[in-house]
Amino acid sequence: MSLQLVSQGLTNAVMFRADGETVQPAEVFFKKAILVERGSFRPVTYATNDMLDGARRVFLAQSGCSEEDLVVLMEMTLENLLAEGQLNHADFLARVDILGGLGRTVLISKFGEYYRLAGYLSRYMNKMIGLVMGVPSLMEIFDEKYYLNLEGGILEALGRMFKGGLKLYVYPMIDEASGKIITATQIKVARNLRSLFQYLIDNQYVQEITDYHPEYLRIHPPDVLTRLKSGDSNWERMVPPEVAHVIKKREFFGYRRSIAA
Repeated sequence: MSLQLVSQGLTNAVMFRADGETVQPAEVFFKKAILVERGSFRPVTYATNDMLDGARRVFLAQSGCSEEDLVVLMEMTLENLLAEGQLNHADFLARVDILGGLGRTVLISKFGEYYRLAGYLSRYMNKMIGLVMGVPSLMEIFDEKYYLNLEGGILEALGRMFKGGLKLYVYPMIDEASGKIITATQIKVARNLRSLFQYLIDNQYVQEITDYHPEYLRIHPPDVLTRLKSGDSNWERMVPPEVAHVIKKREFFGYRRSIAA
């Protein structure tokens, strides 16, 4: 029912606690700092957790807040919930159940653009907000085609995003062609945006996640999903044991038993 409220445009977002109960965001956010990781979480992998753990360590050090004062959210947009082109309720519930099993609070929103998510969160907050993402998402943020609907274009979008002191915590990626690791400060942006990008770097609005496991950079959810559906048991090495257990027990995401088994 909560998902339908978002998909039908009757509310901007809904939130679930780890136990599956729907809660009001204002209650959860009260006097808290927020760290948000956006994704499809189909499924949660070691890289998903590594990204969040690395960001959390930097965030806590910079904000000065304690673990008790920090709310960690796993956020999915309606676009991320479209499994195979349509809204699949069973698939959605599988992701919420897995994230709940990991003790995560889940936010479902209609905010496709990061600046709209930032604006939503800042309405509830007077403390620090951090958005966790990979390098590909940061590259999308600096693609002007996503802001054609705004009069001020990318300048307006970034102004909205960072006006409350929000920071981006960016997980590196591997360039498959060269094998080199690309960090947040090394991405290539359009020539006309280089000074703007450098401004955000210099003022620490964009932070590199430097404490991570390099071996996890090659784990990609679509690859895990393909292996999971084909009966290739190697997918289990790419996800935390508790995630593998739930997927196998409840046969989520089209799971097929190992061919060898």
